[in-house]
Amino acid sequence: MELTEPGPCGTSAVKSMKTIIGQISAIVCLSAWALSSADVQSKDYTQETTAERDARMAWFREARFGMFIHWGVYSVPAGEWKTNRNYGEWFLEETKMPVSEYEKYAAQFNPVKFDARAWARMAKEAGMKYMVITSKHHDGFGLFRSQLTDWCIKSTPFQRDPLKELAEACKAEGIVFCFYHSIMDWHHPDWGTRRAWHDQAPSTPPNMDRYVEFMKGQLKELITGYGPLGILWFDGEWESPWTHERGVDLYNYVRGLQPNIIVNNRVGKGRSGMQGMDQGKGVGDYGTPEQEIPPTGFGPGVDWESCMTMNNHWGYNKHDQNWKPTQTLLRNLIDCASKGGNYLLNIGPTSEGLFPEASVQRLTEMGAWMKVNSEAIYGTTASPFKKLTWGKATQKPGKLYLHVFDWPESGSLVVPIANPLNRAYLLAARNQTLPSKKTDDGLVLQLPRTMPDANATVVVLEITGAPDVLATSTHIKPNADGAIVLKAADAELVGSHIRLESKANGPSNIGFWTDVSDYVQWPVLIAKAGAYDVEAEFACDDSSAGSECALVVGTEEFITTVPSTGGWNEFRTEQPGTIQITISGATTIAVKAKSKPGSGVVNLRQVILRPAQ
Repeated sequence: MELTEPGPCGTSAVKSMKTIIGQISAIVCLSAWALSSADVQSKDYTQETTAERDARMAWFREARFGMFIHWGVYSVPAGEWKTNRNYGEWFLEETKMPVSEYEKYAAQFNPVKFDARAWARMAKEAGMKYMVITSKHHDGFGLFRSQLTDWCIKSTPFQRDPLKELAEACKAEGIVFCFYHSIMDWHHPDWGTRRAWHDQAPSTPPNMDRYVEFMKGQLKELITGYGPLGILWFDGEWESPWTHERGVDLYNYVRGLQPNIIVNNRVGKGRSGMQGMDQGKGVGDYGTPEQEIPPTGFGPGVDWESCMTMNNHWGYNKHDQNWKPTQTLLRNLIDCASKGGNYLLNIGPTSEGLFPEASVQRLTEMGAWMKVNSEAIYGTTASPFKKLTWGKATQKPGKLYLHVFDWPESGSLVVPIANPLNRAYLLAARNQTLPSKKTDDGLVLQLPRTMPDANATVVVLEITGAPDVLATSTHIKPNADGAIVLKAADAELVGSHIRLESKANGPSNIGFWTDVSDYVQWPVLIAKAGAYDVEAEFACDDSSAGSECALVVGTEEFITTVPSTGGWNEFRTEQPGTIQITISGATTIAVKAKSKPGSGVVNLRQVILRPAQ
């Protein structure tokens, strides 16, 4: 005998019925439930004062560290189908499995080991201040008990409401509860770009207006039934059915339901790919770099958050054991905070409701570091230094936090500031003052011979006034042999397209150089004028070979033509000639494009200037 339960509009719905019936019922029920924008006060929430915005964003800027959770029926196949073991939360799209077949995973999703309080407690003990979990990913499955469709947790043997339990657990643990919600929906028949393998869809064309009403209905269920929420984290906005105008409307709709909620910039159409920041028309409260940390941050007044995985996948994949070391995860957190941003670190739970053991281990180790050093993360602002050779820095009024990654062999740490120092100490040993002295290069601290914490040791400087950074502290100095090494990671990027790319198989490089008006430059201290041999490490594909680049030092230019190396990831080193430098002292060296015949100028790893023999 099949169990029944109240369905949409209060009717009785057999649990095993095809989900499409629930979807059609949802269309009928929307008007009855009045879950549309008509029942929300119309107001343009994109217009607010700086004070209003600062008050709304205050907790987000204080938090700096959050937990991302990707969980759904895609955790049942656990990344594997047929001969492929590399799937994750994009399982339905990448396999192109008929929807009717994919729906069968719901009957196997039974997370009986799920413990909401344990999840919230793990987040808290790791030092995380907020949690963002998938209420619905691109496959359309709702991880909550929606009254608008049966394609949700109701269709599983797990007849609890995990998101309701998690909302209560987060409240008990002092964690701000937030939802990820996909705009794109591969399962719903009215999403504008319906897939060919959607064998449950009707023959009539999709209706985006009707889909938006459905989505708003679910969002109202989430905000009013599980809130108040900290963030609505949208995603899946890139397909053509979604428009800027729909994004503005949705932003105003959810803030009409909860005016103080924070909404990410993926509600609109403005973000620039994985960089995550708005270009052109944008809407939303903060930027969302994905799987990368911006080289320099985005300056005061720009809120952002890097979302990143612990291994290679967002959703659970049992074969993915490529776990990042705890040191990398901690330094990512520090890097984000040092640039004025947040770090949203992902977990992909199993279909049983458990965090993978490798995730738990890393959360525990990160928590141990945070118990000692969280003062140097929470509520801090971006580093006053453009670059430090030994690590990163964060700050609060009257305090500089130095996150030392590379411990000086001599024990002497040079900090390029001119401020009077009141006291210096390790955050892990507050009662022990570190010896220091002032020099022309700045403040020199005498550290213990051995590094107390290999992940990152935090030194605290209590100073008078705002940090007074020495003007030449960021200038690149010649090596002992007189060579000037200009690395991509040290460059200042000027322009709207060019950016720093991180590579798994080598040093980072300057890439996406698609606009000849973009350029790169380095502040340099030149020891003496004279002739310098030019050496460059670069890559270029066949179609873009022939770009002209100029190395500019003062009034001198050295122009060369970029040859093909065989591909954008095929780097090689060449010595195209010699430049005569007529100045010495502090100056700027730039690489500028003169022309480009193809899609890009060059991918550049470094330039080295060696005194000519």
